[in-house]
Amino acid sequence: MGRVTERRKVLRIRDGAVSTRPDTLVAEEPLEIRLNGKPLAITMRTPGDDFALAAGFLVSEGVLATASDLQNIVYCAGATVDGSNTYNVVDVRTAPDVALPDFTLERNVYTSSSCGLCGKASLDAVRTTARWPIADTPPVRVTPELLASLPDRLRAAQRVFDRTGGLHAAALFTEDGELLDIREDVGRHNAVDKLVGRALQNGGLPLSRTILLVSGRASFELAQKAVMAGIPVLAAVSAPSSLAVDLAAETGLTLVGFLRGTSMNVYAGEDRVALRAATAQG
Repeated sequence: MGRVTERRKVLRIRDGAVSTRPDTLVAEEPLEIRLNGKPLAITMRTPGDDFALAAGFLVSEGVLATASDLQNIVYCAGATVDGSNTYNVVDVRTAPDVALPDFTLERNVYTSSSCGLCGKASLDAVRTTARWPIADTPPVRVTPELLASLPDRLRAAQRVFDRTGGLHAAALFTEDGELLDIREDVGRHNAVDKLVGRALQNGGLPLSRTILLVSGRASFELAQKAVMAGIPVLAAVSAPSSLAVDLAAETGLTLVGFLRGTSMNVYAGEDRVALRAATAQG
């Protein structure tokens, strides 16, 4: 849609000098996701890759697992009172044989990083609905050196961030460090949904031999999205939440936080991190 950035006039003050000039801002607009014609969720996002975002969101909800589960996704014409199309409402149609889960529990868990339902119930909801248990996938081994190289590669690929400074990013890498895909969005959870949704559309799920890197912190929501997509390693440049660590430990997800330079903390799933014997002490 081409609405990724917008221009606004700002008053700039630099070392006492005052000027007026336009500034480039990241766009933020609501996206309503409907499922088979019924409203399901609203998220604030950066326009673009909206169909992938909706598909990825429904992977994390346990609705979609393969491209064949998805019949089509369309923007809703007449989404406003006057009948115009704002391109801010999408309707996801599932294949006739797709069974829809009961959203009464998951709704509070999955829509917000400050989820209204936290603790054992939320952990159980993810563990019982995950299609591809991470603990059962072929072993993936990554070195600290490989992990340390990923943030710079993610930053180098953030095209819109260079213009706005206001976007989160999520990237998928192979276990050998090859960049597979990167998405940017005002919401870190949307960036991950866009990655997962594109993988679903391309027949790439489960993402069982990949590393997910996010530019901010690792919340419970991001951990559950990784688990639901079958991703075995989640790394973040900032801190994880306690519930994200609990979920990682419950499901076998390798969770790395504070990935900065050659330093990092491994909070769960350390068996996938290939350490030399001399560095495994302490």
